[in-house]
Amino acid sequence: QVQLEESGGALVQAGGSLRLSCAASGLIFSRYHMGWFRQAPGKERESVARISANGIVTHYVDSVKGRFTISRDNAKNTVYLQMSSLKPEDTAVYYCAASLTYSGQWQNADWGQGTQVTVSS
Repeated sequence: QVQLEESGGALVQAGGSLRLSCAASGLIFSRYHMGWFRQAPGKERESVARISANGIVTHYVDSVKGRFTISRDNAKNTVYLQMSSLKPEDTAVYYCAASLTYSGQWQNADWGQGTQVTVSS
């Protein structure tokens, strides 16, 4: 059974930084593409960043390019999201996801429970 546990969410002031972590278990981590998604109140869930199983390919939503960095440590079964220059519009619940398919909306992905990120102005 795949388990994904996010951590690192917090209340931070605009312009600040946070690093989210997602520890994975119950899967062969190195075979899975990993992603971070977020959902703000009243909005649909959106893909924030994703990284290929081998860590070579990454993609970001335009609104976070240059501010967020996704990385993974396959030896620790962990994926990270380093967030800097945070803005109030980054406020959301952030979810970690694991998928065997890199493209698309990850409907069949495994999901974590989420971690709250709140950015105050």
